[in-house]
Amino acid sequence: MPLDNKTLLDAVKEAKAKSGEKKFNQTVDLILDIVEIDMKAPEGKIQEVVELPHATGKPNKICVLASGEFALKARNAQADKVVERADLEGLSGKKKDLRKLATDYDIFIAEAPMMPLVGRILGPVLGPRGKLPIPVPPNADIAALMAKHRKTVVVRMRNQPIIQVPVGTEKMTEEQLVDNMQAVLRVLDGKLKRGLKNVKFAFIKTSMGEPVKIKP
Repeated sequence: MPLDNKTLLDAVKEAKAKSGEKKFNQTVDLILDIVEIDMKAPEGKIQEVVELPHATGKPNKICVLASGEFALKARNAQADKVVERADLEGLSGKKKDLRKLATDYDIFIAEAPMMPLVGRILGPVLGPRGKLPIPVPPNADIAALMAKHRKTVVVRMRNQPIIQVPVGTEKMTEEQLVDNMQAVLRVLDGKLKRGLKNVKFAFIKTSMGEPVKIKP
């Protein structure tokens, strides 16, 4: 399915026009219907982190799991939450608190030496949500990492041959939204067996609006 800039731009304009006036900044999703793919094979399990060229206006909330100096650097870099080793150990077995943590934050960055502990305590709640922690060495530039991950999205396909991914918000320009869509499509073109030929239908949808079919 050829998804060139003009085609995407027309669909974005239509989706925005049909979104209706809302009191909040609606998210804009790209929805793809995938065909000719074996959902039981590895090709049917896609999970890719894509860095978008433009910040979406709804930056990812980041939780850093770290100790000592690395935790201090994360706080200085304005991490939304920092969980130190003792705090994490204290969460062990507290299912309600763990679920809340997993729901409240979009991205989890873990200092590599803490990964076994993180995996044991948080793995069971993060895994099913597709939010597995990103391990980083203790000398990593946490500020740069956070700047990058504030504007990433996870492109996932699980159980159903459908991919739905947020590419921005309606307050962004149409051109920015199209750039972000193309970043997602480039990754999928490389991941799907037949590239974008595996895409049967594509839609753009705002949070409260009608899905608009992309017509190449």
